[in-house]
Amino acid sequence: MTVYLVGAGPGDPGLLTRRGAELLGRADVVVYDRLAHPSLLDLAPAAATRIDVGKAPGRVAMDQDGINATLVEHGAAGRTVVRLKGGDPFVFGRGGEEAEVLMAAGLRFEVVPGITSAIAAPAYAGIPVTHRGLSTHFTVVTGREDPAKGTHDTDWAALARAGGTLVILMGAGRLDAIVELLMEHGRSPDTPVAAVRWGTRAEQATTRATLSTITALGVASPSAIVVGAVAGLDLAWFESRPLFGRTVIVTRAREQSSSLAARLEELGAEIVELPTIEIEPLPFELPALSTAAWIVFTSVNAVDGFFTRGIEPRRLDARALAGSRVAAIGPGTAESLRWFGIRPDLIPERSVGESLLEAFPPALIDERVLIPRAEIARDVLPEGLERLGYAVDVLPVYRTVTTVPDPADLDRLRSGGIDAITFTSASTVDNFCDLVGELPTQAVAIISIGPVTSEAIARRGLRVDAEADPHTIDGLVMAVLGALAPERDLLA
Repeated sequence: MTVYLVGAGPGDPGLLTRRGAELLGRADVVVYDRLAHPSLLDLAPAAATRIDVGKAPGRVAMDQDGINATLVEHGAAGRTVVRLKGGDPFVFGRGGEEAEVLMAAGLRFEVVPGITSAIAAPAYAGIPVTHRGLSTHFTVVTGREDPAKGTHDTDWAALARAGGTLVILMGAGRLDAIVELLMEHGRSPDTPVAAVRWGTRAEQATTRATLSTITALGVASPSAIVVGAVAGLDLAWFESRPLFGRTVIVTRAREQSSSLAARLEELGAEIVELPTIEIEPLPFELPALSTAAWIVFTSVNAVDGFFTRGIEPRRLDARALAGSRVAAIGPGTAESLRWFGIRPDLIPERSVGESLLEAFPPALIDERVLIPRAEIARDVLPEGLERLGYAVDVLPVYRTVTTVPDPADLDRLRSGGIDAITFTSASTVDNFCDLVGELPTQAVAIISIGPVTSEAIARRGLRVDAEADPHTIDGLVMAVLGALAPERDLLA
């Protein structure tokens, strides 16, 4: 039985350490703070107990005594407990106090350091806390202690004289008094100041001013406040990304959404995953491949289902296709085939069945075509191949089933603040519209991966603001950029 005091980092879920992610993956109980990114909770097993102990101005889910008692209770019961703390547990995180309580209770514990917002928030705002010629040292201090009380542990007079960079955490609520003390004890009113709110997260906002003007700008919690010459630097990279400040909904099946979500996040977008379908493999009897002159794959899902043999544990050896030519409907499907060791013989110019038919050679005598595909799909391709003289065998290898998104994400969509919705198949369109109902289409850009998906969008009475070209994930990303950031350098 072990309690793990894990630093969640400052907000960006990508900054969680590998050790922290590993422990979350096997946690029985997760006790988490307000500043831990919500997506980190998804790393824990579905059956894990999640306990919110976050504190915010005017709201305390659980006081420190309650947190301590919770850790002891679950640790003593033999459960694997992850205490997920914003930033680093031992940098103004009260991790030391929790460790003392666990030690007194005779419980094993481990401390997993996290990246502190004192360094990360300034870095994401383009502010180095040390810089040649400007600052050789930095000091981190809590601003939570009231500077106006008669006695206090923080020597603001010494900090004012110390020079270098001063990083104040949890100081937004007492910034007026802190600024007054710093100027009273020697810091110039013209000293640059930057307040980085929600540092490293998609909603990050940086306020720049001087010591004499910062308090008039309404600095809000949670902010890391940087005082010193380095705060005058603006080496912007995070907030200058082309999709920064934009929110994009990804409706692709959750098991497939990671590549699209990751690409958009790298460009600065905040991603809301709202999967409306799941991919369910189907068991099937593999036909005699030696009789197939062609095997035609119409999607990445068809490739995966065919080569993994549906729900059976073994994978099909690519050498079994040696006597057949292979067609892929587009570059995404072709790339998936290459992953299994297959180089397609035919890829049409456009990723639709009609284009594939135009490129397909007429049948010779008694030639057969095998089409692994979804259980329900358009019949354009098999019917067209029959007109070309082929005997066609359709092999369902997967089905799409409707899934219900998180109600909180649905509420967020309906309340606004969404800039774009991406659709990657007709089934995502239909299921999304059935679940969500009417959309605020005037404020939301609708981005389609290709013509078939665009037709499904139009059938639902919606407009298509942009269509991917080529009809791939890369093309979809470029379409989002073109719709939301047309004035930005798309290659930046």
